[in-house]
Amino acid sequence: MRRILNTAHIYMIIGVVSGLYYRELTKARDFTGDTQLAVVHTHVLALGMLFFLIVLVLEKQFTLTRSALFGWFFWIYNAGLAVTVGMMALHGTLTVLGHSSGEAVAMVAGLGHILLTAGLVLLFVTLGKCLPAASAAGSGTAPDTAQAAAPLSPSP
Repeated sequence: MRRILNTAHIYMIIGVVSGLYYRELTKARDFTGDTQLAVVHTHVLALGMLFFLIVLVLEKQFTLTRSALFGWFFWIYNAGLAVTVGMMALHGTLTVLGHSSGEAVAMVAGLGHILLTAGLVLLFVTLGKCLPAASAAGSGTAPDTAQAAAPLSPSP
């Protein structure tokens, strides 16, 4: 659990620093146009910090790390996010500096998106493997269906 929390914390720091970088670079270059740098910090905060805080809650509830697939999800998703955000930052910086980013940046960014997708698939497979184990440990009946089946009656 600590590794997941630390990952969310690192993404929070990167998100804040990337927002500062965007503000200072565009101010120093007197740049007022559109650039990918404008959305790097939101991507890092949402897909990094918030995402891993949600994974932390899922870990607490379902013990995802007991699955061998969790390690694969963790590293593939993080690699995908690093590549995607890195290419966004590179493309945005080149735009602010007045240069073209070229086809290679777009291709590498696409690879980052593919890794992100693979990581998400692995997370859902991991969740699927951990859910039956979590519900089997209980009474065998899902709490939502047990309460939904019980008629509502007034208290005496």
